[in-house]
Amino acid sequence: MARAWNPSVIGAPVGKYSHFTEVPAGYRQIHIAGQVGTLPHGGLAGPDVAAQTHQIFSNIKVLLASIGAEPSDLVKLTSFVAGISCLRGYYEARDAVYADWYPEGNFPAHSLAVVLALAKPELSVEIEGIVAIPE
Repeated sequence: MARAWNPSVIGAPVGKYSHFTEVPAGYRQIHIAGQVGTLPHGGLAGPDVAAQTHQIFSNIKVLLASIGAEPSDLVKLTSFVAGISCLRGYYEARDAVYADWYPEGNFPAHSLAVVLALAKPELSVEIEGIVAIPE
């Protein structure tokens, strides 16, 4: 299992992430492409940021299960949010999911970028990740 920690040589994280995550020997890394808030049939989960973000995390969980992994196996996430106005809905949904996925507060490394736009105008959030699973 990957190890996450925050060294005391710099300030604590300003959000829900760890400064370091380490993939131990005997594990392989799998990269998850940027996921958007689409339902299994391909339609968008909703026009609002929170609905899209919840669906993204649901899609990631399904992808993880398909390779025998769980959210605790995620070592790095990168989130892209289309504009500052989308941050509130993103944080609300992310915090709800993280409360379930990481109740002990052992968060993966994470970066968040506020961008001008995503691949399609109706998309508000995109999240990609790296998972580590035993070989």
